[in-house]
Amino acid sequence: MMDLSLALRAFIRTVEKGSVTGAARDLDISQPAVTKHLRNLERHVNARLLERSARAVRPTAQGQALFEASRAALASIDAALEGVRRDADRLEGSLRLFAPACLGAQCLHPLLIEFQRAHPGITADLVLDNRAVDLVYENFDLALRYGRPEGLDIVVRHVGVVRRIMVASPAYLAEAGPIATPDDLATRPIVATTTVLSDRGRLALLRGDETIEVPVQPLLRTNAAQVIVGSLKAGHGPGPVQTLLVADALARGELVRILPDYEVKPSELFISFPSTRFLRPAVRAFVDFIVPRLKAVDGID
Repeated sequence: MMDLSLALRAFIRTVEKGSVTGAARDLDISQPAVTKHLRNLERHVNARLLERSARAVRPTAQGQALFEASRAALASIDAALEGVRRDADRLEGSLRLFAPACLGAQCLHPLLIEFQRAHPGITADLVLDNRAVDLVYENFDLALRYGRPEGLDIVVRHVGVVRRIMVASPAYLAEAGPIATPDDLATRPIVATTTVLSDRGRLALLRGDETIEVPVQPLLRTNAAQVIVGSLKAGHGPGPVQTLLVADALARGELVRILPDYEVKPSELFISFPSTRFLRPAVRAFVDFIVPRLKAVDGID
């Protein structure tokens, strides 16, 4: 006997991913099992739901209609079931989260651990990367993003502004000399992330309403927060860094702020959700949990 719920879930993910292989991977079942579910579903509705080609799988007109109706219905059912468990004082469910590498490791990861300790029934996948992400296609419930995301299929919530400052180690400044002006900075090889510099290799510094672009010489560029902070503390050079990554090092005197009248151009931080999904209780509870805590982080205004 066909399991209609499983067949519909296999169908929905196949349409969203555009392939049976992608659906199987997301659902953690075999590709033949997905194919069987799809065949049973088409037999059940007595209609062809998918057009298959060598490059992609696409819904037919009837398949598209079923996809739009069943996706919302299944999301509502999942949310209702989670709601029953929540009302019984058991918050259960899964979270699939995406965040930039530095912010995710420094802030989101410890908050997720705290949330799971309070709610042992929550399981989570946490993906940290600096690339752009498609929430629907990659099956994420929530993403933290720098800059306002665009798209009709997502809902966006503003969290705050992530500040960046210029820092160096006391040992570096003692050996190489002080950096008193942006012109001084232009003569020093710096340590930086791969995204903070413009395409022309310039660093945007703000002082009040004034913005200046300083031509800089990258000595080391990386997308790893630990490498940035470790290199700065080791005296490998000065560099722009998110305040939240170095707050403790500044307090201990391992790093000092340079050019204190200037800040590096900050980034706006947003949480985004797929608009095509009902906001499940587990996701809603996690958002309510992390937003005030993120706003309280030193370096997020």
